[in-house]
Amino acid sequence: MRTGQVYYKDQFAGILNQLDNGSFVFQYDEQWFNDSSKPSISLTFPKNKMEFQWPTLFPFFFNLIPEGVNKRLICSKKRIDLDDYFGILLEVASGDTIGAVKIIKMK
Repeated sequence: MRTGQVYYKDQFAGILNQLDNGSFVFQYDEQWFNDSSKPSISLTFPKNKMEFQWPTLFPFFFNLIPEGVNKRLICSKKRIDLDDYFGILLEVASGDTIGAVKIIKMK
């Protein structure tokens, strides 16, 4: 299992897990959920207590991955398989991303 901490505007919002079967689970952090001033991180992840499950990387997170030449360069430099979307996400989404969401790889 691989895990990333999801941050919204540099504040911890939840956990994104890739399970051993390759599926994904996202769940809001309890403190984030209980704070009514905190928004959902996306319209596709309305703020609630349930776990969101998906057989592949959620489209919202997939769209944070670079494409084309940038993707190939990162994969080559970091020795990541081109089809390892979660590996790429964990490598690139901890830095400068489009929007307010960042993903920090948990070790």
